[in-house]
Amino acid sequence: MELIDVDKVSYAYGDGSLALKDVNMKIKSGEKVAILGPNGAGKSTLFHLFNGILKPKSGTITINGLQVCKKNLVEIRRMVGMVFQDSDDQLFNSTVRQEIAYGLLNMGMSGKELEDTIAWSLKVVGMTGYDDKSPHNLSGGQKKRIALASVLAMKPKVMVLDEPTAALDPRGVYKLIKLLDVINKKLGITLIFATHDVDTVPLLADTVYLLDKGKIVKGGTTQEVFNQKEFIRKIDLRLPRVAHLVEILDRDGAINVDTLPLTISQAKNVLESQNKN
Repeated sequence: MELIDVDKVSYAYGDGSLALKDVNMKIKSGEKVAILGPNGAGKSTLFHLFNGILKPKSGTITINGLQVCKKNLVEIRRMVGMVFQDSDDQLFNSTVRQEIAYGLLNMGMSGKELEDTIAWSLKVVGMTGYDDKSPHNLSGGQKKRIALASVLAMKPKVMVLDEPTAALDPRGVYKLIKLLDVINKKLGITLIFATHDVDTVPLLADTVYLLDKGKIVKGGTTQEVFNQKEFIRKIDLRLPRVAHLVEILDRDGAINVDTLPLTISQAKNVLESQNKN
């Protein structure tokens, strides 16, 4: 059974215009899923439906066998952790410890269990020793890690991230990719994220869905989707830069490839193979 089942979901704005139209999506436990689309495609709206912030006009969303609806919201929001694009929208307490404790206290956790959970979540994100710091005085990358820690502390099954690499420098992006890989592989948490940074998608995702004008227009493995070159450009997206470079070399006859590499390591393997031939 899928961990997440989105079945014929539509969502309408207050004026009646549709933001999402008959969206179908099945996500298995442990998957890493990227939702890509141009501005206004409906990515944020879809994310807000996952944990009941918004209610669909029609269709159903099921998380781990539970339908996302009013009577199940407490349990749904324990299972689905949201990490916002701007960490300042998520961090509102005066210390890091208070930030992470907030959701746990609302769950009734206290004493040693509370302290151990705070310490564990800070250790996972590499922020041990920051308990008494003000989250508002931290760097962008550190704020992102504290936001992740506050969600991890709730032990979710799913983590939904809106533009996780936004406002991070290259080193910060690299560290975040490694951290998210640990969260997925070692903790078994399913990751769903939206991003405009297509270069990071092959490093983060197993599966990609393309969302355009409120509809899922393509889905598949990262390799399958990015090899639909003309379709991607048609909806105002682009290939990862490595893939685009190899595409140009192939077009100009410098090399001959059937499948575009999506990462530097994949491109290295392709070029080494071409040299041997």
